[in-house]
Amino acid sequence: MSQKIQGILQRGVAIPASVLALNSQRKFDERRQRALFRYYSAAGAGGIAIAVHATQFAIRDPKIGLFEPLLRLGQEEMNRLDAGRSEPMVRISGICGLTPQAVKEATLARDLGYHAGLLSLNALRTADDKTLVEHAKAVSQVLPIVGFYLQPAVGGRILPYSFWRKLCESVKNIWAIKIAPFNRYQSQDVIRAVVETGRQDIALYTGNDDNIVADLTTPFPFMTKDRMVERRIVGGLLGHWSVWTRRGVELLEECHAAVAKKTISWDLLTKATAVTDCNAAFFDAANNYVGCVAGLHEVLRRQRLLEGIWCLNPDEGLSTGQREEIDRIYVAYPQLNDDEFVEKGIDSWMK
Repeated sequence: MSQKIQGILQRGVAIPASVLALNSQRKFDERRQRALFRYYSAAGAGGIAIAVHATQFAIRDPKIGLFEPLLRLGQEEMNRLDAGRSEPMVRISGICGLTPQAVKEATLARDLGYHAGLLSLNALRTADDKTLVEHAKAVSQVLPIVGFYLQPAVGGRILPYSFWRKLCESVKNIWAIKIAPFNRYQSQDVIRAVVETGRQDIALYTGNDDNIVADLTTPFPFMTKDRMVERRIVGGLLGHWSVWTRRGVELLEECHAAVAKKTISWDLLTKATAVTDCNAAFFDAANNYVGCVAGLHEVLRRQRLLEGIWCLNPDEGLSTGQREEIDRIYVAYPQLNDDEFVEKGIDSWMK
């Protein structure tokens, strides 16, 4: 199975970073969470990432206690979904915390049938490269990992080229890297490290929700000791694709087709700008991403997939003017929403 999953990742698929379904009492809404997973599968997603930033890190708070229940529900639902699919969904669990916690989370995810762990390093904000690599190695001995460059504005830290080079050299059980610093220089640091260490087995995924189309269509050439090697970002593991998922899958297919032809159309370049404009509204870029999770909830609320926009933190919600920004992009880019697709399937997903 591991080779099959790695093959899917290396081909490049759309993986939504799932949000968390809550009711008006801010309690876990299992029915709507299942509906979300069914929506992602029906939309053509190649996998689902659970317990990641979009799902809210607070699920790990012992007072909330949703990490394990959410993973168990994901296991149950994806087992059911895989029975009706031509290939399995890639199951990714977020992995957080210092090494003891991260290993414990990875062990649970492995035991529940998850294929890989998206490794957050935000708990080791002051650790040096060696410590970070040893941490990653410890987790990878339990579960294959997806490296993760998360932008500092939402809890990440700067990870220099030296770290990525050591990670690729030292950790064998790394299947992919999600590149999400929202910074072109830092994104290229990751790709150069992968190229210069000769790691053809590591799939590159964009998490740069502000630059999706460019990431998926740009060639990245770097010189090794004896030749120029070109790599591409083949898929996306994106919070942006937790909404309007059907259109995200279609966009990835369009980008793959453009890469195959080595021709980027004017229409695709125009769409790139529209997608980034939509993301600015969803993620609340104007307010340094304060409303990014609530913004995703608002889109799903409009489609009836979520009952409301509630987050685990009562103080977390839409920023002033964010709802109006989402109104604006709905009017400006009606071709980018998948409301009609959701309307046709929502009753069956909610059963």
